[in-house]
Amino acid sequence: MSVTTNHVKRAFKYRFHPTDAQAAELSRTFGCVRKVYNLALAARTEAWTLRQERVNYNATSALLTAWKKTGELAYLGEVSSVPLQQTLRHLQGAFGNFWAKRARYPTFKSRKKSRKSAEYTTSGFRFRDGQLTLAKMDRPLDIVWSRPLPEGASPSTVTVSQDSAGRWFVSMLCDDRPTMPAPASHAVGIDAGITALVTLSTGEKITNPRHERADRERLAKAQRELSRKAKGDGTNRAKARVKVGRVHARIADRRRDFLHKLTTRLVRENQVVVIEDLTVRNMLKNRKLSRAIADASWTEMRSMLEYKADWYGREVITVDRWFPSSKLCSACGTLRSMMPLNVREWTCGCGTTHDRDVNAARNILAAGLAVTACGDGVRPQRSTPGGQSSMNQEVVPAPRTPGVSQPRG
Repeated sequence: MSVTTNHVKRAFKYRFHPTDAQAAELSRTFGCVRKVYNLALAARTEAWTLRQERVNYNATSALLTAWKKTGELAYLGEVSSVPLQQTLRHLQGAFGNFWAKRARYPTFKSRKKSRKSAEYTTSGFRFRDGQLTLAKMDRPLDIVWSRPLPEGASPSTVTVSQDSAGRWFVSMLCDDRPTMPAPASHAVGIDAGITALVTLSTGEKITNPRHERADRERLAKAQRELSRKAKGDGTNRAKARVKVGRVHARIADRRRDFLHKLTTRLVRENQVVVIEDLTVRNMLKNRKLSRAIADASWTEMRSMLEYKADWYGREVITVDRWFPSSKLCSACGTLRSMMPLNVREWTCGCGTTHDRDVNAARNILAAGLAVTACGDGVRPQRSTPGGQSSMNQEVVPAPRTPGVSQPRG
């Protein structure tokens, strides 16, 4: 039996191979998008710094019209205006997040480091008979259709991008109504780690593939070759930079593919998934473990679990990061005062021998289910009608033992 959810917005990403003319047009568009974003950010920063004035999207749109009429910036009128307007909307959203204290102050886009992308709304592209043609182009893109779009779907926005390896991608945002088989289990607790990427409350351990470590020698060789190129030698240095980008892309692609398969499996098999609310940013400050933690990509895994749970009508519950999941006996509830990281197996006073990670996963599951069963604490946000994603899951407070300190698990 399959479960069909409400309509949701899903992005379908494909590779494409542009002609020389299309590549040149898109490269110009990327440059203009970056220029407009930086000009608008500078204007808004100056207005606030000098006059304590907030400049909104409408004002920056008027500035864009004026910039196109100047001799210095007349080239902005040579590309489609749709991506330029969209980057102003993105800047408005960035300021909205800053004012709401959800993000830091927006920063300028770098020519070398910023993502090369441009977003088109329906007025900036034509999608007919399975062919996509962008504004200012006389022929459709040569897209590699690795999977079909939803039946009868038509994209509402199209985002074109180029990665550091020189590959071209197009992402189409479409309405979809995904289906998923009924879950085989009610709930599962997940303990994230480094040796085992995740340990499930069922006792299963999924080994961390360590994709970055597998390609570390290849990456180091490409970076050495890049460092030997003179900064003034544009062609050779650019080729060496692309080689480094290809290694990074290979690592990221393999990691993302593994995480997609893992998270889809967890959401398919369980109605409720309970995880820890890890502060990965703070954990990355540990110099001995930072590289391994970054390679594990716990943040990306959690993000995938959350939006897939929203799509398919599942729940993701987060347990307080200070909950002593490793030190608490899942059999009798006894809390140990100390447990160094090198202790991987321990025996409780009740006679139960625990695997550290399996015990932690079982405690995480019990903590999440206890809160939802009794109605105490904060419940996680569920999927809303219409399939709107709710990425910010609420945190379940950890149960406290009277008179006992709560060290980190």
